[in-house]
Amino acid sequence: MVGIGGKKVGEIVGKIGGNGVGQVLVAVAAALFVRLFSGPGPVLFPESDFDDENSEFDDSGESPVDRKVFPVTIRWSNITCSLSDKKSKSVRFLLKDVSGEAKPGKLLAIMGPSGSGKTTLLNVLAGQVAASPRLSLSGFLEVNGQRKSKKSYRYAYIRQEDLFFSQMTVRETLSLAAELQLPQMSEQAKDDYINDLLCKLGLVSCADSIVGDAKVRGISGGEKKRLSLACELIASPSVIFADEPTTGLDAFQAEKVMETLSQLAQDGHTVICSIHQPRGSIYYKFDDIILLTDGSLIYAGLARDEPLSYFAKLGYLCPDHVNPAEFLADLISIDYSSSESINSSQKRIDGLAEALSQQISSVIYATPLIIEDKFIKGMRFGGKAYAKQGCWWREFWLLLRRAWMQASRDGPTNKVRARMSIASAIIFGSVFWRMGRSQTSIQDRMGLLQVAAINTAMAALTKTVGVFPKERAIVDRERAKGSYSLGPYLLSKLLAEIPVGAAFPLLFGSVLYPMARLHPTLSRFGKFCGIMTVESFAASAMGLTVGALVPTTEAAMAVGPSLMTVFIVFGGYYANADNTPVIFRWIPRVSLIRWAFQGLCINEFRGLQFEHQHPLDLQTGEQALERLSFAGSEIKETVVAQSRILLFWYCTTYLLLEKNKPKYQPLEAPSQGQVHDQVLPTENAEDKEEQPISEQVEGKEQSFSEQVEQPFSEQVEGKEQLEPQADQIQPFFLEGSK
Repeated sequence: MVGIGGKKVGEIVGKIGGNGVGQVLVAVAAALFVRLFSGPGPVLFPESDFDDENSEFDDSGESPVDRKVFPVTIRWSNITCSLSDKKSKSVRFLLKDVSGEAKPGKLLAIMGPSGSGKTTLLNVLAGQVAASPRLSLSGFLEVNGQRKSKKSYRYAYIRQEDLFFSQMTVRETLSLAAELQLPQMSEQAKDDYINDLLCKLGLVSCADSIVGDAKVRGISGGEKKRLSLACELIASPSVIFADEPTTGLDAFQAEKVMETLSQLAQDGHTVICSIHQPRGSIYYKFDDIILLTDGSLIYAGLARDEPLSYFAKLGYLCPDHVNPAEFLADLISIDYSSSESINSSQKRIDGLAEALSQQISSVIYATPLIIEDKFIKGMRFGGKAYAKQGCWWREFWLLLRRAWMQASRDGPTNKVRARMSIASAIIFGSVFWRMGRSQTSIQDRMGLLQVAAINTAMAALTKTVGVFPKERAIVDRERAKGSYSLGPYLLSKLLAEIPVGAAFPLLFGSVLYPMARLHPTLSRFGKFCGIMTVESFAASAMGLTVGALVPTTEAAMAVGPSLMTVFIVFGGYYANADNTPVIFRWIPRVSLIRWAFQGLCINEFRGLQFEHQHPLDLQTGEQALERLSFAGSEIKETVVAQSRILLFWYCTTYLLLEKNKPKYQPLEAPSQGQVHDQVLPTENAEDKEEQPISEQVEGKEQSFSEQVEQPFSEQVEGKEQLEPQADQIQPFFLEGSK
């Protein structure tokens, strides 16, 4: 508890259920609900460095989908990323002085073996490198010829793992994304736009199929990848980043996904993807290519036959009838089959990296970047207009509809929970079959009520911690895009799960109560089910907090039951609250098991008369309550305490989700010693930051525009050739594959 909330949270926790708790909870609830209902809207992109008058969208509310894709050219230089290890005091370089360019209308592929730095470079360009004190990130980045340190354009990031709400159909997923991201569009315009996206990405045939998950079969992996693209294209991004989009797909589906990316590039998007080793037909879809190995740049320029010509001039000839992608992958990979092969392949890679560094500039481009002054002045970035803040209540109703669909349609989970509730009730009812009024039935009643409270709490907890960490990943991505704020999401999730969540305690109580022959009145049965339902919601709220606190489902499944075990020990049956050590007195007050057990005991024992033969025997249920230290308490008190615990866990979840927003590593300007002379002139560091990269190579032996107009393979002519010599060119085969 101390780790979750700190000292202040511990003080609040200590007061729950005790004196003054009303004032404390009212203050906390008031503060949190004011923040919940009047908190900030969707997360907006950072302020642009450009003036507001250059906004990409005017104030007329015109939808971005009514306009063509805004062209964005990204140029980077001297990107270096290193990771330090405090224990060994060593530094590992993930990227080493990498440069390149991505242009609109072009599909740029970042290729290399595993661990070469493909995803790291992609994350650097997208600004998605997770912040870490051990990480150092430096370099220069230009957007349309202007030095930028903040995102000032729309971009989409397609990750390897496709995460969706599994019970929604493809059309419903896109419709909700459009409702959240394009609130000012008319309904007809949204429907037309969604239908256009479905046709464009080949999703018409599965538009009304649920997405599915491991429990329920839905759409295929390739269709999920294209659905990810469709969701990202809702906002009409200028740049599309895709991290290994073919991972886990068969050859046909991979071909379709890359064909979609190629078509998007032809439509004017700037598309950058990382890929490991594509098939030949996919390789020839690339317009530009970057080859990385061990963080070093081996080639940057035109794709297709141009890299083969370049490496042929260095003495490495691609054999006939060999996939060029396989040839390039073998050429820049280290062969670990023997010490000799390791040395020879490492020497080859070092030579290739040195060959590239000997060029006039480390920034090698296939075509020149021509940006007229009037175009630069007229650039419309408008960071403020990217995510238009929608109505709080509109977001709430949309999210409530989605949460209800997900909860009510989850047939497999609901069936399992229903069967487990019935099975548990039958087992407990059989063990405690038709209890009488003997002295031994007192202990039986207490044991039954305790296990009933434990079973209900654990069932709700495990269901929540098993689902919420994955759902949180989806919510974090949507919030990062500015689709909605946290308040509407949490409130909609709470309300949507009330009908479904209440069904299982009611089902459990309906079977158990008559079998065990508990206090046989309808009002007592209603109170029994009510106490169990409130406890179930409190346990589910605790599961949300655990899911918000830990990063993975596995960790949540370990932390949640462990925390619940502590509450079980102090649940009122195994340890009397009056005998609890002083330092642990606060635990029974926050134990949802204890309050549920207390309410169930009061509901069951009050008014009961037991058979007795000895003077020391318990004659009434009130005497049994005195032994449990529950005398003088009311059922209302226990329900209020459970509600306070539920409120506490929900507030803690809100604070944790707000605090644990993803943080990204900023791109720092490289130090004087890190910048190569071939890229930047030896001038004042401040001048370097203000000077565009394209101007930093002026005054060299060959102008930048002349260089980039020259084919890449011709730029190595007249240079000192590395081993093997040009007159000794032989087809290259990876050792052991001849």
